[in-house]
Amino acid sequence: MILSSILQAIGLFIATNIDDIIVLSLFFARGAGQRGTTTRIILGQYLGFAGILGAAVLVSLGAGAFLPPEVIPYFGLVPLALGLWAAWQAWRGDDDDDDEAKIEGKNVAVWTVAGVTFANGGDNIGVYVPVFLSVGPAAVVAYCIVFLLLVAVLVGLAKFVATRRPIAEVLERWEHVLFPIVLIGLGIVILVSGGAFGL
Repeated sequence: MILSSILQAIGLFIATNIDDIIVLSLFFARGAGQRGTTTRIILGQYLGFAGILGAAVLVSLGAGAFLPPEVIPYFGLVPLALGLWAAWQAWRGDDDDDDEAKIEGKNVAVWTVAGVTFANGGDNIGVYVPVFLSVGPAAVVAYCIVFLLLVAVLVGLAKFVATRRPIAEVLERWEHVLFPIVLIGLGIVILVSGGAFGL
């Protein structure tokens, strides 16, 4: 039974988190050449994903008032705001010849990764809750452990993708455009697909 739960958890994690590879790859491209980028991305991804798991477990335990389902789509405001901010910085930085300022502007913050991860995981919460409600407590623990182990695999895979020479060259050249577009698009998709603001 535990083996079955582990296999189901792996499948569920892949299905709900495969899109994170793109976002994390862009974070790696954004932080390329900065010390501690990998550590900050790992910490941010774990914080964000721990928030997703915590919310899913609380809701499945009956704490629905803590996170009503109608609130989840509004998490799309987080990547939307971060994407708009990144677009503003990219636009403003075009006239900036100070290389040091440009490099410092590409520093990836733990809270940024955590916020985007949590916001992007709103749909994960909606998927995880019914699964957690349909299995016993031991299976929920197994799911959570497997998910947390797979977060490291996901980050490693995203780093691998971002550091392949052809991909890295594209990301390095276009990161300042792709990063805000992906975050803004992600925010809009979360808002629209969840029906936020009556969309």
